[in-house]
Amino acid sequence: MTEAQKDKAQAPIRKPKAESYDISRSDETLTLAKDLANFIKENKLTTSVQGKEFVNVEGWQYAGSRLGIVPIVDHVINMSTDSEIKYQAKVTLFDLRSQHTVGAGFAICSNKEQGKKFYQEFAIASMAQTRAIGKAYRNILAWIIRAAGYEPTPAEEMEYGGNMPEARQQSASAEPAPMKAVVTEQPAPAVAEPLAPAAANPAYATAQQKEEIIRLLNHPVVTRQEKTKMLLNINKLDQERATQAIANLKKTIDDRENGQAAA
Repeated sequence: MTEAQKDKAQAPIRKPKAESYDISRSDETLTLAKDLANFIKENKLTTSVQGKEFVNVEGWQYAGSRLGIVPIVDHVINMSTDSEIKYQAKVTLFDLRSQHTVGAGFAICSNKEQGKKFYQEFAIASMAQTRAIGKAYRNILAWIIRAAGYEPTPAEEMEYGGNMPEARQQSASAEPAPMKAVVTEQPAPAVAEPLAPAAANPAYATAQQKEEIIRLLNHPVVTRQEKTKMLLNINKLDQERATQAIANLKKTIDDRENGQAAA
């Protein structure tokens, strides 16, 4: 063995550095969206419902992990009765960089749901936790999943029979459909509030529009509260409303910059 070969054999093995992303940087989040789309496709982490693709919880966890955001199960409550196995779970999201809680999600699972009649108790409790994890991530990362080209609702929520159109139709004559999972969203901030109502069947905002919105939100004159509200709301913008939001943001930034200059 030559000296060069010996040196190479004795040299420490360098592990590739794991790449992470910063949710506050538009270029990084859009790169994450592309990376996420490839990961989901390669690992087949979607469920098809009515021709639309919904990401499984593993895909949401992957997106969160690349941002340094991890789920923590706060509690699992047994809400069972003599005739029903039912569990509620709460999950919080912890940002490893800031060391702060950045989101939360609640979810319930019951053996009264369609297809879960013969589920054992541990499986019901486990599904409640899985749904809560997906829900927590959905509350803060839905727009990234949308940017990756998928529906911004976790597949585990769509698994709930009451959320599927065909399930509601089949069960209408037999028994009331299960309660739908309710998704609430905060309104967009005043600096980017669109003036016109959304169309009946809108085309969602393009990746370029979202990138421009995120870039403008990173301007120093935009407050953290305004930025947070807009990011939480960005996934439901159609192209027309996104165009208006961009125009409003530009005007607000210009007005505030001129105001600061005059002062």
